[in-house]
Amino acid sequence: MSALKGKAALVTGASRGIGAEVARALAAEGAAVVLAARDVTRCEGLAAEITQAGGSARAIGCDVARASDVEAAVALCRAAFGRLDILVNNAGVIEPIRALHDVSADDWGRLIDVNVKGVYHGFRAALPLMRRAGAGTIVTIGSGAAHQPLEGWSAYCTSKAAALMLGRAAHLENRGRGVRVLSLSPGTVATDMQRTIRASGINPVARLPWEAHVSPEEVGRAVVWMCGPAADEWLGGEVSLRDEALREVIGLGPRQGT
Repeated sequence: MSALKGKAALVTGASRGIGAEVARALAAEGAAVVLAARDVTRCEGLAAEITQAGGSARAIGCDVARASDVEAAVALCRAAFGRLDILVNNAGVIEPIRALHDVSADDWGRLIDVNVKGVYHGFRAALPLMRRAGAGTIVTIGSGAAHQPLEGWSAYCTSKAAALMLGRAAHLENRGRGVRVLSLSPGTVATDMQRTIRASGINPVARLPWEAHVSPEEVGRAVVWMCGPAADEWLGGEVSLRDEALREVIGLGPRQGT
């Protein structure tokens, strides 16, 4: 437990799935972690688990669609641990899964508020601290949906493309200030989101066998790797866990299924 010793991280959407496993992986490498999500009770449970294992963690309720909530999470990290070295923009939603002409404007906009504005709020809150420190890493959990339109996913695909471009803009503006910005496209991941997708029955992703999905633990290991210098080649860009050669570099096994 040393790769990230002395570092402090903030993970959004940390109550379950990818976010929870990323938080566990960062803590296992020595980082102090702030767990932020709307379900603060689950975050508190995970914080207790990390603390009992010898790590340091705090929990806070956070709706990333609200800038003030994200600012409060960053403030907690600074107050509790004196610094912010890593931000993982993970919080995201998949619904509404409906045809573009058949989804309400409010539902479509709510996804954009979380998946796009939430990422923007993370950058906006974290960058001033990292720029002053002259160091920091921001990882946004992306998706192949940023590049591939899928039936019923107009909002989700749009949001992931926008989040990828936000990261590219943040890299352009901050690459000379010691701030590392990367996106991670993990592929489909075995989380509750995949259960929602499967239940929709819309598009080929809903019909993928469960064993085809990446485990959340693999995503956590990839994020830890991205926080180190070995990932510098991908700064401003996207790490894809569909790339078998890159999976080997990270230390992950061959991808299962398709």
